[in-house]
Amino acid sequence: MHICGLLEVILQGSGSAPPAPPCTKAEVAVLLLGCCPPTASSTVFKEISADNDEDNQPTEIESLCMNCYQNGMTRILLTKIPFFKEVIISSFTCPNCSWSNTEIQSAGRIQDQGIAYTLKVKSKQDMNREVVKADSATTRIPELDFEIPPYTQKGSLSTIEGLIDPLFTLIIPNAICTSLLVIDDPSGNSFVENPFAPQKDEALSVSHYKRTPQQDAQLGIKAEDEEEKPSNDIDCMRNEVLTFNTNCPECNAPASTNMKLVQIPHFKEVIIMATNCDDCGHRTNEVKSGGATEELGTKITLHLTDVSDMSRDLLKSETCSILIPELEFELGMAAVGGKFTTLEGLLKDIKDLIVSKNPFTCGDSSTSDRTEKLKLFGEKIDKIMAGEMDVHVVLDDPAGNSYLQNVYAPDPDPEMTTEKYTRTFEQNEDLGLNDMKTEGYQE
Repeated sequence: MHICGLLEVILQGSGSAPPAPPCTKAEVAVLLLGCCPPTASSTVFKEISADNDEDNQPTEIESLCMNCYQNGMTRILLTKIPFFKEVIISSFTCPNCSWSNTEIQSAGRIQDQGIAYTLKVKSKQDMNREVVKADSATTRIPELDFEIPPYTQKGSLSTIEGLIDPLFTLIIPNAICTSLLVIDDPSGNSFVENPFAPQKDEALSVSHYKRTPQQDAQLGIKAEDEEEKPSNDIDCMRNEVLTFNTNCPECNAPASTNMKLVQIPHFKEVIIMATNCDDCGHRTNEVKSGGATEELGTKITLHLTDVSDMSRDLLKSETCSILIPELEFELGMAAVGGKFTTLEGLLKDIKDLIVSKNPFTCGDSSTSDRTEKLKLFGEKIDKIMAGEMDVHVVLDDPAGNSYLQNVYAPDPDPEMTTEKYTRTFEQNEDLGLNDMKTEGYQE
């Protein structure tokens, strides 16, 4: 079933249990979540499906209509949507005054970084791109001085056209098709479709950023005046594994994350964080650079000549882009986060991100051409991992914090080149270096 059509299914009703006493939607969600032990939380949110399964039916409950103050019906569905994690979808209809309302709320975790999508709307086809917009996102059209502030609209699953006020679209229909559209979400839970996947979308740029204290306060993460705790002694951190409690990014069950400083031979010190969920078995790792941004960017090019190249150790920082010129493929920085893995592990992550976990390859939102193109891309990745394709893999890191193992060290690697380059103004802007003043800042 098309994701955007899910709300219509809820509005039609399921004809399930008889109505209960009036209750608010928030109370229903608390009751649904609170009746299960923590280890069963992953079963509360069912995978989105078009099957007429009793477990996938919405919960109906009688609630107060805020328009005529008589009783109406609220339907609530707890489900999982790709790229939007767990969500609570609710709809209200009143048979007395015919008033209706729909809403989608994120029930998943707030991401580590905020995200901003900038789309150059060139044609009416761009208006059909699917969008997941969280209620914390800001929508802007800079050329028209038009903005939809955060928390003024409820979270929605829609298209670009459906996202913008219909009246605004009717008044200036052609102006929108020549403008930039910006969706800025500090929670990191919004998403804009790339119809050209796995190829790079020239009209769409995606950037990740660190939230400000004010944005953290808006999201309820911490108070604006909360002071940063002093860091632990660096020598102690080198000699022990730090463990802290967190939530699994897949099932949201309680989990633990281990963190340790590691010195990579012939490179530098990095911070490795690994999460293991005992509830669903999900395992993940993330790497952060333990040092400063280098003076020059680094571009590493490896010519794959043998299947043994798949076992090379690889450190990809969150600022590193990945290119495979023979496939006309480019993956922007922060798309798969920072990782310390092998070349084979990185290629598997790329295949999962572009093919297996792409939400627009199934249901009514998919097309045969797109599905076939992504399937062909996945087959080419498999051939690369099997050593059956002659390709080059390029790691381009403007921060200079990425690394690919030289199996001939300390001698030069005949199949690998490492190039140092001066960053452009735009790259320094992305890294936040243009506004950074390290000398004479007291003036």
